[in-house]
Parts: sequence; structure tokens; C-alpha cells
Amino acid sequence: MSQWARHVMDEKTDAIIRSFDTASLDAVEISGNYWRRHKWNSYTVVAYPDFDICRDAIYDRQFDMIFAEQVFEHLIYPYRAARNVWRMLRPGGRLLMTLPFLIRIHPEPTDCTRWTPQGLSYFLEECGFDRHRIHTESWGNRACVTANFDTWAAFTPGAALENEPAFPVVVWALAQK
Repeated sequence: MSQWARHVMDEKTDAIIRSFDTASLDAVEISGNYWRRHKWNSYTVVAYPDFDICRDAIYDRQFDMIFAEQVFEHLIYPYRAARNVWRMLRPGGRLLMTLPFLIRIHPEPTDCTRWTPQGLSYFLEECGFDRHRIHTESWGNRACVTANFDTWAAFTPGAALENEPAFPVVVWALAQK
């Protein structure tokens, strides 16, 4: 069962990834193995918090795609982490990151940061990404915000999917080195 808060974001980010020739790309995910379902040239998992992207990086190789699904809100030093990600990308490589915005604090183990789409774009630019190669989006609405006050609301057919830009539940970015 999927989460209502993630439903539109998951569809849109999956469409982004399907637009690439993933079989020719080397990918690393620092958030689990959500993106393993696509065919990759190579796919590596270095899951947070065991792999702390704030201090750790993979230096013996570089990647075409790095995924950070619902990770950056938990990082104490997100700028350090994004700079490590930038170093791990090949020239032309991409970072796909997803984050909550109007979701309750969930300290697993910490919960420190939220970004608007505009703020996320500036953050990524400050961390080394070219502002012309950063694309951010968000999705949310009042109904989804209130449904997630106490629990992770499941997506059910008929759930409101219209976007109210002033109430972003989730934010995501695709940034290219």
C-alpha cells in the first residue's frame, strides 16, 4: 500500500527515471533500495544512517545517478552531504532527491530540515550544482496535509490528487552535475 503523501511524487519521479537509458548507468542509492526495480549497469546501496553521507563518500568510483529518498531532512549537515554527493557524481551525473515538507517531524534518528522547491534549488546550487541544471517540483494539498497529522495516510482510490502549490506535502529535485 502506498502513502498518499508520496503517490504523485513517486509517479513523477519514476517517469523521470524511465526517461533515461538506465541499463547504461551506474547508480547508488543512499536511502535503501527503492530504485533497484529499474535495470541498471550497476546498482549500489549505501543506506543512511549506517552510511553517513555527511561524512562518508565513495571515492574509488563515480556514478551517473545518485538517489536520496527521504534522507536529507534527517541530516545534521546537509551541505556537507550534498557536496559529498556532488563529488561522487561523474560529469553529467544526476542526483534525484525527495523530501517531505508539510509532514510532521519524524526523528529517525533526527529531523532537521525542510525546503521549498525554490529553497531546494538554491541549496543545490550552493553545493556545486549548476542552477540551470536543477529542476524542482512539489506536490500537496490541504486534505493530504491534515490526513497525515497522526499517521502515514495510505493512498486510496478517490483521494484528492489536485495540487495546491501553497501546501506542498513533498518536494523533489533532479540536479545534474
